[in-house]
Amino acid sequence: MVRYHASWVVPISEPPIPDGWIAVDRGRIAAVGRRGPSGIAAGDVDLGRVVVMPGLVNAHTHLELSYLRDQVPPAASFPAWIRGVLQARRQRPDARAPEILSGIRRGLEESIASGTAVVGDISNTLVTFGPLARSALAGVVFYELIRFKAAGAEQAVEEALRAIDALPATELVRASLAAHAPYSVAPLVFRAIRKAIDRRPFLPCSVHLAESAEEVEFIATGEGPWRALLEELGAWDPTWRPPRVSPVRFLDDAGFFDSRVLAVHGVQMTPGDLERLAARGSTIVACPRSNGHTGAGAPPLSDFYAAGVRVAVGTDSLASAPDLNVFAEVATMRALAPRVPAALLLESATRQGARALGFDADYGTIEPGKRARLLAIEMPAAASDVEEYLVGGIQPGQLRWLEA
Repeated sequence: MVRYHASWVVPISEPPIPDGWIAVDRGRIAAVGRRGPSGIAAGDVDLGRVVVMPGLVNAHTHLELSYLRDQVPPAASFPAWIRGVLQARRQRPDARAPEILSGIRRGLEESIASGTAVVGDISNTLVTFGPLARSALAGVVFYELIRFKAAGAEQAVEEALRAIDALPATELVRASLAAHAPYSVAPLVFRAIRKAIDRRPFLPCSVHLAESAEEVEFIATGEGPWRALLEELGAWDPTWRPPRVSPVRFLDDAGFFDSRVLAVHGVQMTPGDLERLAARGSTIVACPRSNGHTGAGAPPLSDFYAAGVRVAVGTDSLASAPDLNVFAEVATMRALAPRVPAALLLESATRQGARALGFDADYGTIEPGKRARLLAIEMPAAASDVEEYLVGGIQPGQLRWLEA
């Protein structure tokens, strides 16, 4: 057993502990406390002026798009940005092209260097599962389905289930299903995904939701840029009829939401939408830097927290974000929602993400029994509020992983 001492321990599950210590035994947290008058015992490790906190959770990213870093410029609207992504991806139709595999490897390395312990990764090909399973990260690979035509919905979902069932079993990496978005997935496909997830009660599910004004327009009227793109791609289903409600109500009326659903982005969510998600126990994953790059706008972060919705943090992909640093994402959230307590932002980047992905038994807080996947972050003498310091934008050079 090793006992580490630090200027601050931030357990997330309780207020920060000054002059704290953490006992680690065989990779698990054995105990947490505050240094007594006797000081540091022989054999203990004094980490100095650092903050020890749990590894972060990046609840939404697309590692297979890492090769598109700096390749898709900012856009004035989200549909215009998606067109840029489609054009870029057509140039690399092979999911195992060397550039894609190299990008995945660099993305994993960058994630770990930035303090991430768990990821929620969206994949259209499952190519990221192997590299993720061989890394130090835990996570869920969501096999994302894009299918606007309703014909063959259940068969398509069953084929996806067989694909994830064929993956090797691992202790720290799991595979599940995701629906891309209401403008790209048929109602029958949503229902088939919901039925499949109901048969696997320990797996989460993800969906991009209320990301852009154009999505709201499409679900309400059936018109606009999304319909035009579906028609261009030959994916339009003439039997589809617009629900004429908000995207959130559309999926809620279909019975899609529960506590295992991650609703990603939420830029266009109304108070009524947030009330629905809070009632279902679903989690919104905020990715504000990506939203700015793609032209989707700024998410109403203060409203998220005021509504009592669970909020997690995601960087989205390197096609739309400058890096995979969750600390940098949290700093943007602090700038957009200055009245949200720093403690809640830190909880979003740790415990809430771990819970949403199904890893809260092992990650997200510093508590006895959990994995000792812990960060030691330099804290300058001038910093007086440890939580505010942590949401100010920590860079990889300021942190290291504790050897446990």
